[in-house]
Amino acid sequence: MAPSSPRRNSACWTLLASAGCFIALALAVTLVDPFPGDAAARRWLLGYGSPAVVEVARVVNYLGSWRVLLPATLLLLVAFPRARARWWLWVGLMLAAPAAEGLLKIVIGRARPEESSMGFPSGHATAAAAFFGAVIYLAGSLPPPARLAVRAASVLLIVLVALARIILRAHWPVDTLAGIALGLFFASLATMLNSPARDRAPTP
Repeated sequence: MAPSSPRRNSACWTLLASAGCFIALALAVTLVDPFPGDAAARRWLLGYGSPAVVEVARVVNYLGSWRVLLPATLLLLVAFPRARARWWLWVGLMLAAPAAEGLLKIVIGRARPEESSMGFPSGHATAAAAFFGAVIYLAGSLPPPARLAVRAASVLLIVLVALARIILRAHWPVDTLAGIALGLFFASLATMLNSPARDRAPTP
């Protein structure tokens, strides 16, 4: 076999870790109700929910909306030649992730903290992790200072979207963690599929 690139190895480990994390969380909330520490963590975070913080959370919330991020995927194709080369992977990522998230909500059937609709995993957290996870990978083609800045901002935005969903009383903390894991799973899968053929094929 040809040696794998560091980028592909990183994507593989991220895929395995995110899949394992999501499965563990899904089993935990299915078998243990209420999930230990979930309510306490939510109360602690809501304690910081001043009117100003709630207003900021409402703005950040848009960065986890599929209605915003699906069209924003076109910007990835404009900004990154690597994304344009296999555009169907990145568009497919942003279509497959919400489809999986919606199906898993039905299968797992965990209600939101203040309403009866299903909330596990968080759709906003899934969307943010899928989109900005793709940005983290695609930023590898940027010069080092810009690459570091884009990747740090992407990680920060994923975390902020997850926190916003809790501050806005839409999800339990575990719902958002599961959403991040699911989104990163799909982003890392797209990254692996986008790896050069020489990283995937055996040597003659």
